Amino acid sequence: MFIDSHCHLDFPEFQTRLPEVLANMKTAKVEHALCVSVDLPDFPNVLKLAQEHPHLYASVGVHPDYEDTPEPSLEFLVETALKHPKIIAIGETGLDYYRMGDRSYESLDWQRNRFRTHIRAAVSTRKPLIIHTRSASADTIKILKEEGADQIGGVMHCFTESYEVAKAAMDMGFFISFSGIVTFKSAKDLQETCKQVPLDRMLIETDSPYLAPIPYRGKINEPAWVAKVGEFIAQLKGVPIEELASSTSNNFFKCFQIDRAISS
Repeated sequence: MFIDSHCHLDFPEFQTRLPEVLANMKTAKVEHALCVSVDLPDFPNVLKLAQEHPHLYASVGVHPDYEDTPEPSLEFLVETALKHPKIIAIGETGLDYYRMGDRSYESLDWQRNRFRTHIRAAVSTRKPLIIHTRSASADTIKILKEEGADQIGGVMHCFTESYEVAKAAMDMGFFISFSGIVTFKSAKDLQETCKQVPLDRMLIETDSPYLAPIPYRGKINEPAWVAKVGEFIAQLKGVPIEELASSTSNNFFKCFQIDRAISS
């Protein structure tokens, strides 16, 4: 059994294909998926998917790369997360300096403020965080520590940073999630990091519709293909695929505080 710990089934790429995508999940033995919120206008669609499908879950939050979008208040995040049982996480949130260009550091204060709001909501609701970090690992770890994120933990999603960053996150109770990027031939450094992350701290994901793993690279990604991520990592780490699948699935339920007996 596999679990896709991060996907975006509400995105336009899936609007006409959802029954097929869900059927493909079943065929690939991907039994659950977490549909992750990226902005407030589209959040109702994320929640609707989780409410209509027992094997899907939702998060609530606003992506750090979405600048021109309604800002989530602490009150909204807390109230919404506590109101709906299918919401199992806060995020995705974090920092993304990749497209900073000529902008000053201070010009991204809105990102850091938004990030702090999400962490405070997670601590308040006792729901784990889904962290996005790109070209901003030092500030990401710094703010997580300052805001007491170790009280709740969560997942470093679509991880592409060094093992040192992974270790700092794991020391605060976070899991490390690998996407199809780890299967790319160009991802040698990430593969070395993946080898060092213990199985009991690891999740797998697609981040679909993006980042399709080998052998589907360049195509629209989907949750069924998280199995390919798992197969690659199992071979990379030299463990049976059954062990990788079992460990990452158990970690999902642990990370997101889900009673596995109820979810079955």
